[in-house]
Amino acid sequence: MTDARRSDFRFFHRLRVRWAEVDMQKIVFNSHYLMYFDTALADYWRALALPYDLTMQSLAGDLYVKKATVEYHASARMDDLLEVAVKCSRIGTSSILYSGAIFCAERHLISCELVYVFADPASQTSKPVPAAFRDILLTYETWAPMVQVEVGNWHDLGSAARAVRTEVFVDEQGIAAAIEQDQADETAVHALVRNRLGLAVATGRLLRHAPGVGRIGRMAVNRVLRGSHLGRDVLRALMRAAAERGDREVLLYAQRSAEGFYARLGFVPRGEPFEEAGIVHIEMAHAL
Repeated sequence: MTDARRSDFRFFHRLRVRWAEVDMQKIVFNSHYLMYFDTALADYWRALALPYDLTMQSLAGDLYVKKATVEYHASARMDDLLEVAVKCSRIGTSSILYSGAIFCAERHLISCELVYVFADPASQTSKPVPAAFRDILLTYETWAPMVQVEVGNWHDLGSAARAVRTEVFVDEQGIAAAIEQDQADETAVHALVRNRLGLAVATGRLLRHAPGVGRIGRMAVNRVLRGSHLGRDVLRALMRAAAERGDREVLLYAQRSAEGFYARLGFVPRGEPFEEAGIVHIEMAHAL
């Protein structure tokens, strides 16, 4: 392994060294560096817009660690802010090599190589890396977008949008399916995010609330992909659709847990909190 540079990587995962991860000398235990790389790879998957379980099911395989190599250049210390960089360096017939580096500011502390094998989950025998998965990994490293946002009607997008909404609202939040699904879907404008495997991972809809006012709702993002800007992409697509039809404002009923997300995108709270489907919401608005 050679000395790494920050410019060698597209993806960075940030973390701060905690007390429980250091020894009496206040430097990080050697074994924790592999945990840091493993955590970074989980976020790398999020950057690819690939929910791991759903992706492996669609590819009819799974990934298994074959080899892990760590090279120590310098120690991370208590309370250091670290950046864990990861990239896909090579893809063989059935193996994938990830290279990693840990930086503290501009200092290169640790290098790592992780070899994964794509295999049949039942027999754990290797099988060729699927062409679609190979293409995603290589394309990501060229800085290409990992998702596509579609805007359309329920007839075209409803089946995929319903699957995402059912997973989030019915299965995860416990909202009754009879409440989650309504006739407004038929006349709404829908936005749907698909990843490069064609899997739907986020959705939302736009209704006409009043003349010149649109109402955004049913915002849903696959649980493991939250925090990767998919919700922002859906929201902006629906806001563009509202502006194109002449709306001067959009409003939405935000769950209180998501209020900060909408506020960061320019939505302003209005009125008092209220309960809907057993969950506390607040109305928020954004001028167009």
